[in-house]
Amino acid sequence: MFVRRMSAALLLSATALLSTAVPALAHTELKGSNPAKDAALAAPPTQIQLTFSETVQVEPGAISVAGPGGEQWTVGQVTVAAEVVTAPVTPVGPAGQYTISWRVISADGDPVSGKIPFTLTVAAGTPTPTTTSAPPTTSSSAPQQSASAVATATATPASQQSEDSGGIPTWLWIVGAVVLAGLGVFVGLRAGKPNTPKA
Repeated sequence: MFVRRMSAALLLSATALLSTAVPALAHTELKGSNPAKDAALAAPPTQIQLTFSETVQVEPGAISVAGPGGEQWTVGQVTVAAEVVTAPVTPVGPAGQYTISWRVISADGDPVSGKIPFTLTVAAGTPTPTTTSAPPTTSSSAPQQSASAVATATATPASQQSEDSGGIPTWLWIVGAVVLAGLGVFVGLRAGKPNTPKA
């Protein structure tokens, strides 16, 4: 009888110890996420949301997203509401596989981490390329300079022609010189002829 009572007491004690040890050994688990694990998305997400089995805490850098070639998304302020952790993100990168890396602090103070892969079927957006305005400016100024040079070259003969047309023609100078020469000869002949006395 005594042995049976001792056995029952030991069994109850062992059950009590196991029931208290199980919660202590249990760790925080990720119950769900958005994006979900191995999801294929036709549009990049604007935020990451993780749901855990119990209340958690976060530290700086709790969530990060990396894409093909190590492209890193910009992650905003991470907020915690009991078991739900949310963080806004700015997607960037080509279509391909991306990975969410997370790390939280469980209720017992132990850190818990994991990874969530997902796929983007479209590009998440790329940085705007820097363009230089020097080549267009140079190419556009060349025709303007050519046009002004042509205008100057065209205007010069026109002004010369107007000046030439406004002056006295050359042939008038020649005729005038011949007339003056003839007049001089005539006067010279008249001056050298002796005067004949009148009867």
